[in-house]
Amino acid sequence: MTISKSILIIDDDERLRELLENYLIEKNFKVFTCDDFLSAKEILAYFVFDLIIVDRMMPGGDGLDLIDTIK
Repeated sequence: MTISKSILIIDDDERLRELLENYLIEKNFKVFTCDDFLSAKEILAYFVFDLIIVDRMMPGGDGLDLIDTIK
């Protein structure tokens, strides 16, 4: 049995988010998405991810600020 890696995509561009999500699901990753800084902080309070893809500029905060928060 293979354990799939989990990925969080944080991007306010819905089209890009869905494109990445569909591609990664096809490759057997477990994918979670959110569209802004606050939603990302909420989901990160409950889950641990193997990879996080972060948009640099998004509503509610900067992607680099979010990375600092995660650290």
